[in-house]
Amino acid sequence: MSVRVNLTDRQQHILWATVRHYIATAEPVGSKALADEFNLSVSPATIRNAMGTLEKAGLLYQPHTSAGRVPSDSGYRIYVDQLIQPSDTLARKVEQVLDQLNWSDGRMDAALRGAAQILATISGYIAMITIPQTNMACLRHLQLVQLEPGKVMLIVVTDAYETQSVLVQLPRDAEGNTPDVEIVDRELQILSNFLNTKLRGRSLSELSAIDWSELDREFELYAEWMGTMLTALSSRQSHPTYTRILIGGLAEALRLPEFSQLQQVQTLVQLLEQEQELLWPLIFESPELDTPGKRVTVRIGSENSLEPIRGCTLISSTYRRGSVPVGSVGVLGPTRMVYENAIAVVEAAADYLSEAIGGNRVSFPDGDRGGRSDHPLLDAP
Repeated sequence: MSVRVNLTDRQQHILWATVRHYIATAEPVGSKALADEFNLSVSPATIRNAMGTLEKAGLLYQPHTSAGRVPSDSGYRIYVDQLIQPSDTLARKVEQVLDQLNWSDGRMDAALRGAAQILATISGYIAMITIPQTNMACLRHLQLVQLEPGKVMLIVVTDAYETQSVLVQLPRDAEGNTPDVEIVDRELQILSNFLNTKLRGRSLSELSAIDWSELDREFELYAEWMGTMLTALSSRQSHPTYTRILIGGLAEALRLPEFSQLQQVQTLVQLLEQEQELLWPLIFESPELDTPGKRVTVRIGSENSLEPIRGCTLISSTYRRGSVPVGSVGVLGPTRMVYENAIAVVEAAADYLSEAIGGNRVSFPDGDRGGRSDHPLLDAP
């Protein structure tokens, strides 16, 4: 969501100072305090007039008649979109600390759980990382097996060691006959070897986009058939499915003054621990990532559709295997958040996990993509 308000440089500076003061103190601020605390180069009276203009624009408000002013959700939105830059220093720190985790023994859950706790410690807020979607996994090995004349099963093992299969009819030759069984067995083995060479390491969701004209001429008969079969397998991967969200820093974040109400804490904890399927679409689906220059999605206060977090800010980004989103990372905290730090943490973590999931840091248990699969059909000679 964006807010369109034309502000002068002075008004922007005063809005920035008001947000910074409130983030640091959790106390409403008046014009004299801003004049004393920040080098605004104007009198308290001028600051007071500007704050009045910002209040009329809906960017500030007074919680009590005699109190100073605090940022509204719209004020935070202007602050995030126009007045700050993510912290490069903190982004580098995130990468350095995540590098200390063990990404090389195949225990992805343990590494991600450690990452969630690290992000919570660095940001000071609740950190959330979704488990990578297994239906977005890459192809580790495939085998074509003739079950009976005219029927072939494609068996696929992913790099998460999950097995999927598709049963299809074998194409007939130009005369309408099914090829000889023994010939088919030999050709299926050759074709299996060929496809493993071509497809190993590719995401299953990418299979439907492959240019099958690249198949060698000896497999021309099978090209259309294989395209249909693997497209059917790929279509199962087209819609993201709910996976578990790993949570870090919940106990520490709940000590913040914004979470002082028992009922609010109970509903938030219930959402994070028992109703993750409601939260998952918000943290995983990031429509703003389609906007040039947008690498994270920031949902502030009332921009969140779930009641338990409508007083919070949720910052999230997806991490990817190649071009395919497989999971997400986010932080959740009060709207009175150090946004330049929280955005930097999420952005850096998403980049790091994309590299890790992409295979540059993570190796799977046997390490050798050409090793045996421990699946009887796939180890056939």
